[in-house]
Amino acid sequence: MNAKAETESNRFDSLKLGIAVLLLAAGIVAFYRYDDQLLVLRVLGLLAVAGISVFIAAQSGTGKNIIGFIRGAQTEVRKVVWPTRAETVQTTLAVLLMVFLVGIFLWLLDMLLLWAIQLLTGQGS
Repeated sequence: MNAKAETESNRFDSLKLGIAVLLLAAGIVAFYRYDDQLLVLRVLGLLAVAGISVFIAAQSGTGKNIIGFIRGAQTEVRKVVWPTRAETVQTTLAVLLMVFLVGIFLWLLDMLLLWAIQLLTGQGS
């Protein structure tokens, strides 16, 4: 009995998503079909159709899962402790210093290896 209810629910969810996609597609077609109308009216109509499509899609199980995910993400973003300006500047300067030092080290290593290769192959002089 539970499997029957889930199958029926999945059918309705698929139907809701299908209607939402078809409505959105119809809105896009109408946007381009009525290009002789004012652009503001066409954009407002397309936004209204998109809003209705999102509302219909949000009523399905998939839509509810997506909305739950977005709410969870917003909750996690609120928990983030953002660094202060001073911490950001200090970290940036430390990264730039390390990049500069590693760059010099790799340049010196490259010069040493070039010298060694030239010495071994006799191409240096």
